[in-house]
Amino acid sequence: MANCNVDLTMNPEILPSVKKEEAFNEFYTEVKEIEKRDSVLTPKQQIDRLLRPGSTYFNLNPFEVLQVDPDAPLDEVKKKYKRLSILVHPDKNQDDPDRAQQSFEIINKAWKTLENEETRTKCLDVIEEAKARTDHMVSEKRKKLKREGKEQRVDEDDPGNYKHAVYVMTMKLFADMERKRRDLEQRDMEERKRKREQEIEEEEKATIEKEWQKNFEESRQNRVNSWKAFQAGSSGNTKSKNKKIRGSFKPPKHKAESR
Repeated sequence: MANCNVDLTMNPEILPSVKKEEAFNEFYTEVKEIEKRDSVLTPKQQIDRLLRPGSTYFNLNPFEVLQVDPDAPLDEVKKKYKRLSILVHPDKNQDDPDRAQQSFEIINKAWKTLENEETRTKCLDVIEEAKARTDHMVSEKRKKLKREGKEQRVDEDDPGNYKHAVYVMTMKLFADMERKRRDLEQRDMEERKRKREQEIEEEEKATIEKEWQKNFEESRQNRVNSWKAFQAGSSGNTKSKNKKIRGSFKPPKHKAESR
């Protein structure tokens, strides 16, 4: 969005409605001329614009990136995209290829957003909500002034101030939307990580169980043979002992009683 340093000499509260409309139309025409002038910035100026401080948030608004009105037809948006992409293309800015590449990617992302009907509609909804919230804010300001018995005049009565207020609100809503997207992405990533860790734990448990079962099956015959040998040995020892006991046992002789 271009910075519009237009000197307004009218007072919207005292001018007749016709004059107010004429003044606004004149102001709006000047704004458009400034935007048109800025839209043909040099490659370096466009790169600086796209990478200026705060661009992370400014560039969330694809209309801001491509310098087009939200109600501009898609064909016009496409033409603007092509002009800007040529201006900032790395091949055209070999003295600053890294920043040119960043700018080119920003422009390309903005076009992809507006080219898609679904995402473009979401962006238009954001702008409409920004206008509605700004109007509500202005209405609340007037109500407050009325309760205080003051003149119901607010800064946003100035068309330039109103447009700036909508612009600021639009940036805020886009930033809020981006924060929500990142939070959702972070939660989704953490959930995927948790599930993956659980899967790994279950896989390791299954591997251990499988290995134990394999060892158990492989050692079964050894256990059976050991048991049989133990049983055979125990049986032989028992018979030998019994035979020995039966052969060696002699009852005591009866001794005659002497008188």
